[in-house]
Amino acid sequence: MLQQEAKRTTFTKAVETIDRRSNLSRRELIKEYIEPCKPVILTDEAHKWPGMGMVTPQFIKEKYGHLTKKIKGVEYNFADLIDRVLASSPENPAPYPFNVNVEYYCPEMRQHFKPEIVYGKVDRINHPLLPRFMMHGTEVYEFFIGGRGASFPFLHIDELYLHNQLTQLYGSKEFIMFGPEQTPYLYPQPQNPKVSQVDVLNPDYEKHPLFREARPLRVMVNQGETLLFPTGWWHTTQIHEPSISLGRCHLNASNYYDFVRDEAKVWKRKSSLMSLAVLLYGNAIGKIMDIQDKFIKG
Repeated sequence: MLQQEAKRTTFTKAVETIDRRSNLSRRELIKEYIEPCKPVILTDEAHKWPGMGMVTPQFIKEKYGHLTKKIKGVEYNFADLIDRVLASSPENPAPYPFNVNVEYYCPEMRQHFKPEIVYGKVDRINHPLLPRFMMHGTEVYEFFIGGRGASFPFLHIDELYLHNQLTQLYGSKEFIMFGPEQTPYLYPQPQNPKVSQVDVLNPDYEKHPLFREARPLRVMVNQGETLLFPTGWWHTTQIHEPSISLGRCHLNASNYYDFVRDEAKVWKRKSSLMSLAVLLYGNAIGKIMDIQDKFIKG
């Protein structure tokens, strides 16, 4: 089997606050945040997008209200879900997560979110040599739509070691985050170590006493802002008003080979031969991307 030469993700000392930055150059983003694996909120980058200000609950209802989505075993149409989101309350929250695979449901919307923010020197996830079937197990672009009182059901690290981008298109969203150095306090599930056993919003300290030592970062991402953070960061969300977010995952030199190994594991559940093909091909094109990285100044 091909010998792995993975460049593992490395982390700096614990992050105590998340910077909010504007007018950040590509070079500054890479040097100050991407290479050190530090989260950052870009306050103005998405203001360049034609889609900023376009995507509202009413827009979703009018343009895509006829589409359907199954949430926790119940099928809804988008129009009904939007009505529920607008009427949502902590006592009676709308179904969540109401996430929409943009490339499946509304691929024409991608053009409205450009120029894209690239979390690295090369946009590896959209590289012409990386086919979408190698993203099996996740979506690259997603709308997350939620109402007041909703929250993500568990604290987690994103699948496949992917870096994360979240842009608020409408309303705001609160993130509760823990740096990778706090993993010992978060009780990862034995069967799925990317998911915590702790109910962050209602912790059981008798069952999870070490969670008392955990120090969350709570950050509000406002309309028009973009939160970027690397793999390894635990996170969950709370919503305090109607909210529409655009999520996007990223690959760069720091997480690419971890992604390939994890993706091969996903495929192994279906086919050992396909798993081996993903591993061999993924590593081969990774070497090409590594070379391309060297020719891009950062």
